[in-house]
Amino acid sequence: MLALFYIFIAVAIGVSFWQITRIMNFRSVIATDKDNEKQGKYALGFLAFLYAMMIYCLIAMNVIMLPEAASFEGEHDDNLFNITFWLIGIVQFGMQFLIFFFTYKYRGNKNNKALFYADSHKLELIWTTIPAVTIVLLIGYGLWAWNNIMYVGDDENPIVIEVYSQQFRWDARYAGEDNQLGLGNVNFIKGINTMGVDMSDPSAQDDKQVTELYLPKGKKVLFKFRSQDVLHSAYMPHFRAQMNCVPGMVTQFAFTPKYTTAEMRDNEEVKAKVEGINKIRRAKGEDPYEFDYLLLCNKICGASHYNMQMKITVVDQNEYDKWLSEQKTLAQVIK
Repeated sequence: MLALFYIFIAVAIGVSFWQITRIMNFRSVIATDKDNEKQGKYALGFLAFLYAMMIYCLIAMNVIMLPEAASFEGEHDDNLFNITFWLIGIVQFGMQFLIFFFTYKYRGNKNNKALFYADSHKLELIWTTIPAVTIVLLIGYGLWAWNNIMYVGDDENPIVIEVYSQQFRWDARYAGEDNQLGLGNVNFIKGINTMGVDMSDPSAQDDKQVTELYLPKGKKVLFKFRSQDVLHSAYMPHFRAQMNCVPGMVTQFAFTPKYTTAEMRDNEEVKAKVEGINKIRRAKGEDPYEFDYLLLCNKICGASHYNMQMKITVVDQNEYDKWLSEQKTLAQVIK
């Protein structure tokens, strides 16, 4: 299906170059009414073809889209995408019709006389005001959604987790019972202290370093990001969350998981996508794929950039508490 799309793009580029070459050859040729009639009908034919391809892409390409957001904050991201998508789609549908229909309607004819139309302040006001108001509303909604994931009040009492990036791996550190992360700096990296935690900081004693993220459903999680070497980008696609990991500074975002991993695996849309993936894997003789949430790097940070993945498991609160209690503190590990 994707190959068909690439073939269409290649054919479209080839036809474009061919048409440009033909146009250059016709510079000295004056079109007749018959030529204009033929080109006008071609315009209507291309309009029908364009609409058919748009509908095909909307239906067939939907299989590669992400399923619904797995976080409550991600719902607003999906809303923004859907609103913007439909607005652009409606405008695209209408504008393409006007462009190609008018190409046909006002095709050259010796019996027609051109009408000079200077301007219309009313029309200019309409096509300036409507896009301006639409953009202001979309940006306002976007800013509200952004602030919702960037600001975390003390009353929310979120789980605090540090995500540490380096070429080419992720590490994570959970704040202990005090819910305060100990200080971290690359200068403290030594031996098994791979995240550079200042062990002289009392807040660091009960921190817990892990290589896999466990999150409780329905509880807000505040992520703090650091980078050891280059610019990375922590991307959790199913939660609609992404933040750059910048060397020398701490960045953050927060979200609240909406579905456990098990619940997401039972989602009908996810099942259909997993089946599609496994159909391809079976044809290649590969092991079947099972859905998991993932933390990925969304910046090309080096040769093994594609290997920067960390599994995320969302569970109920009781299972999360049990898992966290089984993890050793840094004070127990770094002696």
